[in-house]
Amino acid sequence: MSTPTVTVIVPGRDVGAFAEEALASLRAQTRTDFRAILVDDASRDTTAEIFAEVAAQDPRFTLVRHEVARGLGASRNEALDLVDTPYVGFFDADDIMTPGALEALVGSLEESGSDVAVGAYVRLRADAAGHYAPGIVQPWVAASTSPARRRTTLAEHPDVSGNIVAWSKISRIDLWRREGLRFTEDKAYEDQVVAQRLYAAAAAVDVIPDVVVHWRERADGTSITQRRHAVPVLQDYLEGMRDGLAVLDAAGHPAAARSRVRLILDMDVPALVRVAEHHPDDVYRQLLGAFTRELSDRAVRENVTLDEASASLLAEARTW
Repeated sequence: MSTPTVTVIVPGRDVGAFAEEALASLRAQTRTDFRAILVDDASRDTTAEIFAEVAAQDPRFTLVRHEVARGLGASRNEALDLVDTPYVGFFDADDIMTPGALEALVGSLEESGSDVAVGAYVRLRADAAGHYAPGIVQPWVAASTSPARRRTTLAEHPDVSGNIVAWSKISRIDLWRREGLRFTEDKAYEDQVVAQRLYAAAAAVDVIPDVVVHWRERADGTSITQRRHAVPVLQDYLEGMRDGLAVLDAAGHPAAARSRVRLILDMDVPALVRVAEHHPDDVYRQLLGAFTRELSDRAVRENVTLDEASASLLAEARTW
């Protein structure tokens, strides 16, 4: 077997219903010189057995098991310490990686010499019969990855700041270690801050329009993004967006920060307002109202142009 070039970190907790398909998509990559670190975070279902079986079958896979759940951020951080390849990426064990994902992302970095490569992704949703099918590339994803660019920067391409998920990227491990990058632990939306720190620290970034991951929205509603009705999850969500903006501000990237403010107010906040309108807890509305006023006031100060379609929802949230 060839010497591994990239390590793919795959954490999972209670994803037994999807893990076989996820790992099969990783094993089916057209680029085979990878190592995978599987982290079972104290699963109570068949996840550990599925991970162990694949690790026994394929020497490229290494299994790490937790007896007590530590969370997604901690699982990724633990695996980061084990990486001994030039490049690193992340993959969630309930998603599907497209066959040419590693070839496109790693190959781009090898050719360009950039620090980070970012790809597009689509949602994987279930129909009424429970069959999952991929959707289209959403506008904010396309804005971050299309058209293809080599050796761009956050200043030159500020819309890349909207691509905040961990599993759409491959990056140089030296960048992580040089900058001391780690995922936030014990919180949801732990990739918001890391993404902005990666972009800000990178000497150059590649973006490609290829879809690299089908991101599963689970039919049972247990995905993190489907639990935003819970007040603690909302708090983590808002904190992640605030802290990500703070990274861009501190690094001196005003265009990227404006792009991020626009995207949050046009996409994230309206979806949360629709949840808040029928939420039984006033605390939910109060948290969202304060956040909306904060960002809306910033948008006015910085002349950020917002979508008129979101205006009524933003106005409603400002009253809470």
